[in-house]
Amino acid sequence: MAQTVCILVDADERTRLTAIVGDRNRSHKHVQRARIILLSADHQPVLAVARQTGASRPAVWRWQQRFAEQGVDGLLRDKTRKPGKEPLAAATVAKILALPCGEPPGQATHWTGRMVAKAAGVSLRAVQRIWQANRLQPHRIRTFKRSNDPAFAEKVEDVVGLYMNPRPMLSSFRSTRNRRSKRSTAPSPACR
Repeated sequence: MAQTVCILVDADERTRLTAIVGDRNRSHKHVQRARIILLSADHQPVLAVARQTGASRPAVWRWQQRFAEQGVDGLLRDKTRKPGKEPLAAATVAKILALPCGEPPGQATHWTGRMVAKAAGVSLRAVQRIWQANRLQPHRIRTFKRSNDPAFAEKVEDVVGLYMNPRPMLSSFRSTRNRRSKRSTAPSPACR
């Protein structure tokens, strides 16, 4: 990518570039570009210019080329770039917000960000941004989540039964406790 651009700087451009380098209120990138051109105008090799300015060789070539085409004003202006991606459609955003409120697919107990992203055809980060913007936290639902356990219904009935009728459990607990206390009050054969 080596380019041979002969930098010719007239007196007016040299004074402007020197003023840019000496201006302490200028941004670093403008000062660096002006120094590249001033050093190049002194016929220093590209590698020496790159070392002295802290830029790469391709950057030196780029700013030499820009100066040759546009002059000092080209150094002070960055090229414009295309804007980023377009925002998601309102229908997609609505779908992302509605999916966690419905039934999850398959055997899942709840919607995850990755599942919503796959169902909506967007990235996980897009789903997270939409949830954050709408203060939606489906992973922090305070309601009961379904279990995958096939014997879950029987287990729930047992637990609910214990809470609703704790007497049988307490009586068996008391009887074992009484047996232990009677044993501990009787003198042991070793003490006799």
